[in-house]
Amino acid sequence: MVRTDVGILHPGAMGAEVAAQAVAAGNEVWWLARGRSAATRQRAEELGLRPATSMAELTAECAVLLSVCPPAAALDVARQVATAGFDGVYVEANAIGPDRMAQIAEVLGGGGARLVDGGIIGPPPREPVTTRLYLSGDDNVVAEVAALFDETLLTPVTVAGPVGRASALKLAFAAYNKISYALAAEACALAEGHGVLADLLDVARHMLPDTPLARPQQLAGAGPKAWRWEPEMREIAEAWRGRGQSGAFADAAAETFDRWRAHKDDVTVTSEQLLADLGGREPDEAG
Repeated sequence: MVRTDVGILHPGAMGAEVAAQAVAAGNEVWWLARGRSAATRQRAEELGLRPATSMAELTAECAVLLSVCPPAAALDVARQVATAGFDGVYVEANAIGPDRMAQIAEVLGGGGARLVDGGIIGPPPREPVTTRLYLSGDDNVVAEVAALFDETLLTPVTVAGPVGRASALKLAFAAYNKISYALAAEACALAEGHGVLADLLDVARHMLPDTPLARPQQLAGAGPKAWRWEPEMREIAEAWRGRGQSGAFADAAAETFDRWRAHKDDVTVTSEQLLADLGGREPDEAG
């Protein structure tokens, strides 16, 4: 096993678990402590991540940087890395569209960094066979990144073709998966407003048993993550419009998730609260 110095930008809920898998594979994982929250600091300390005092130190010490941050911050993070003169492997693993990926490629290209497009599909990798890291770009560089996670809970999968394809796959899957939560919530809010929520849930359990509509507890799980899902929907809308499609579905889902922004990282939020945020009365059986 060859140890690689890897930097994680930044160890949030998903990034920390990705970092944990890189550590499990025997790599030395660094992070940038400056300006991060107390929760992020605690996660990094618990994982044994090595703190860098500046972006200059992080880019000098690490051969590979993994960017796992909110989509809206992805371009700014890449600019900071480029300004620091990084010339290693940069894995852009955020939920951004191919056009945004092209902007990041342009930002990093002048400094000699080698870009790999990454798309994480699944929950934070804590159990086997739940989470995949899709990778596209230069075959040799993709292979280097995939090797960082050999025999870990994060499964690397190569997508044939250039940078941009892994991101497109990620957004296409997220469009179907996450918009389904927004649609289920809006349907429940409509039914609740007319006093037929219990009837709707009964129909869904019989006709659509494996969907968020039949499982209100899944809606509750979406609440704490809505602050991240809202900008991801904006990326999806932009990607759709870039292909000549309507972005209306994603725009509407973004508006739904934005109404739940106050529940950021609140794992105690209930489906009743989320439906109330959409304008319905307090439901009797949404929990």
